[in-house]
Amino acid sequence: MIKRFAAASLIALASITAQADDAAYDVVIRHGRVLDGAGNPWVPADVAIKDGYIVKVGEVPGKGTREIDATDRYVSPGWIDMMDQSGEALLKVGLAPNKINMGVTTLIGGEGGTPVEAAEIAGYFNQLETQGISVNFGTYYSATQARMAVVGEEDVPVTPAQLEEMKKLVSIAMDGGAMGITTALIYPPSAYHRTDELIELAKVAGSKGGLYASHIRGESAEFLDAVTEAIRIGEEGGAGVEIFHMKAAYYPNWGKDMASAIALVDAARARGVNVAADIYPYVAGGTGLEISAPNWVYADGVEKALERLRDPETRTKLKAELAAGPTDSWTNMVYASGGWKNVVLANSHLADYAKFHGQNFEAIGKALGRDPADVAWDIMLAAYPERPFALYFMMSEDDVRLAMQTPWVSIGSDAASALKEGDFDALGLPHPRSYGTFPRIIAKYVRDDAVLSLPDAIRKMTSWSAARMGLMDRGLIREGLKADITVFDLDEIKDVADWDNPTAKPTGIDYVLVNGRLVLDAGSHTGATPGQVLRGPGYHADKR
Repeated sequence: MIKRFAAASLIALASITAQADDAAYDVVIRHGRVLDGAGNPWVPADVAIKDGYIVKVGEVPGKGTREIDATDRYVSPGWIDMMDQSGEALLKVGLAPNKINMGVTTLIGGEGGTPVEAAEIAGYFNQLETQGISVNFGTYYSATQARMAVVGEEDVPVTPAQLEEMKKLVSIAMDGGAMGITTALIYPPSAYHRTDELIELAKVAGSKGGLYASHIRGESAEFLDAVTEAIRIGEEGGAGVEIFHMKAAYYPNWGKDMASAIALVDAARARGVNVAADIYPYVAGGTGLEISAPNWVYADGVEKALERLRDPETRTKLKAELAAGPTDSWTNMVYASGGWKNVVLANSHLADYAKFHGQNFEAIGKALGRDPADVAWDIMLAAYPERPFALYFMMSEDDVRLAMQTPWVSIGSDAASALKEGDFDALGLPHPRSYGTFPRIIAKYVRDDAVLSLPDAIRKMTSWSAARMGLMDRGLIREGLKADITVFDLDEIKDVADWDNPTAKPTGIDYVLVNGRLVLDAGSHTGATPGQVLRGPGYHADKR
């Protein structure tokens, strides 16, 4: 009996081997509705993949080692996350399960910079490649990293000598493979950058083909001034400009400022400035509670800020500033959201406050018999050095839709990869964008609400993003390009994640291939790590 079983097994193995040897391709995706990513309507076609590349689109007579039936499904280029936060997370776990589940194959990180210093970027990239990642990954270097390395955390002017040192660090980062420089000008110490200083740093990045990408100085009452500043930095610095998660986050100006901001960018593009933006498809942002205090609180470093937040007299002053509304020196995000009733505690990192997660601060304050601001600052002090998070409901749906329909706007989640499927992203922020951003674009804004056409939505998430980042070897279904591919069911795709259950896995995304290898197979992560590091245009192996 054992001999018969062994003989049968050998015959089966020989048959499988012969089939594999006969296969002309690694993978063939058959009978799909192919969206090429350029904005064209779908066409019926097979897609054949060999050695990581798309080698045939159309009728494919040859066999694949793996055959995928995509009947009634759409086959598109893999989706590109233009504002990712996974730079540190991928060092710990390279699988990026929440990103893969969303159909994302490429991440562009670095709002906060790289998790290593400028001189170590090349080694950081090498480590990611050695350990293995499931997604393609590129990143910016933060101008604030350079500032902190040379000047420190304090709000002080930069001397000419210090600026030269900062420029050297940007140059080193670009040579190491960074895609450009970033700022997050709403947050100290990044808020302490002067415009002229950033123009000089942008000149270095721009001279090496890099972008200046920014969480701009303000998204509330000062939104239009901040857009103007970002454009000026790129225009005078000779660098392209990417405005991160462009939002008109000031309730008194809903329905006005977004259209004005789009006009500012259109005018800049008309005179030759390479400026564009990305968004996420939600009306609430998510960030730390530290933004509920003015920038001056942090101007002398963290320890002094904690001391100030403990002081009752200082708190009285801070509450008056919160109630006073916007100023030129600080984005008052609580006021911009319409008050504490529209600010929700997302993650306190504290057992004593866990029961209040998902509640707004006005309700929490009433339950505790305390001022909502005191609750927020007490949580900050008790959680330190952890960063407690809140959700700020500060955008209008109409403004989100207007931005989304703008041709030069792409899609970015502003979320990190999760270390484990079903967990919060690595930032610890329970926002549904971590698990829902890209399927939400298709399910809600294409299929259900008809805000975008399907070809244009795919263009925004693929070829436009790839071209924007200079990734000319991917982003389209074209013979000879990298085989980053997402297969989805338009009827079934849904962003299941919501405010109550922000880590729910989406449905309707069946297959994801990265560089020709399946990382999502029939809806399940395969554990494969075929992702590549995407080095920026200034990369020089001999200079790193």
